[in-house]
Parts: sequence; structure tokens; C-alpha cells
Amino acid sequence: MHRLFIAALRAGICVALSAGLFGQLVVLPATAADEVDRFPPYAPLAVPYTAVAILGVLCVQVALVATWALLTMVERDAIFTSRAFRWVDVIIGSALVATVLAAGAAAHLAVAEIPSPGDGMDVLGALFAATGCAGVGAAFTMLVVVMKGLLRKATELRTEMAGVV
Repeated sequence: MHRLFIAALRAGICVALSAGLFGQLVVLPATAADEVDRFPPYAPLAVPYTAVAILGVLCVQVALVATWALLTMVERDAIFTSRAFRWVDVIIGSALVATVLAAGAAAHLAVAEIPSPGDGMDVLGALFAATGCAGVGAAFTMLVVVMKGLLRKATELRTEMAGVV
């Protein structure tokens, strides 16, 4: 992989990590506080939902750090080693945790009697968003599991070829 491409990916990871940190520290708590100010019955839900959102962003950040480590392995031509599988497992684990968090939020939104201003479309929108996040998270997790299988096969083939040569 070209060094310029790896540098661009790393820059993107840095931007995404910074944006996630800003979201965790500023945007999510401020948004929750604004929603409670706008509609006080949301107060009991502000802390749990904010915590779930912060944990979801943390899962993405963990996956980005693992991706950085995999990029380093690619740069050193060491991607076809057992260490790579540990980093891929970290990505799978973080995606799975994020998916469970989104599914839990969706389940709570589906069954809880959450007061809503107006016609309740904001709760319905949040339910659809959480359900969509859970679906995307499940699909991403399955995709990475398949890619891990391909990495395993490629590692086996490279090891076999190294034995022949």
C-alpha cells in the first residue's frame, strides 16, 4: 500500500478520533441538556441515553485505534501474522458492543412509555435511528468476521508459499 494513502488514512483517523472526543465531551452532553430544557419530562432519560451514546462513540474510537495498528502492520508488511487477528478481534468486539448498545436503546424506545412533545415523532425517529444503527452495526460485524476469514486464508497461503520458497 502506498505511503501517501496510509498517511491519508491516518489523518482521517486522527480527525475522526478528535471529532468523536469533541462529541463525547461537548456535543452529546450539551444536546441532552438542551433537550431537557426544551422538554423537562426527558430529565430521567438524559443521563442513561447520553451514557449509551458516549459508549457508542467510544466503540468507534476503539475500532479506529485498531485500524491504525493494522495500517502500521500493512506498512511494515506484517499483516499476515497472528498479531493482526488480535486487532481484527478488537474491531469485531467493539462493533458488537456498539450493536448491542444500539439494539438495547431501540428495545427500550420500543417498549417504554416515553413522554413526547407534540405528536411523538421525535421518539419514533429515535427508535428508527437506533434500529438502523443496530442493523448497520450487525452488518458491519458480520462483514468484518468474513474479512477475518479471508485474512486467515491469505495468511495460511502466504505461510505455505514461504515454506515452498
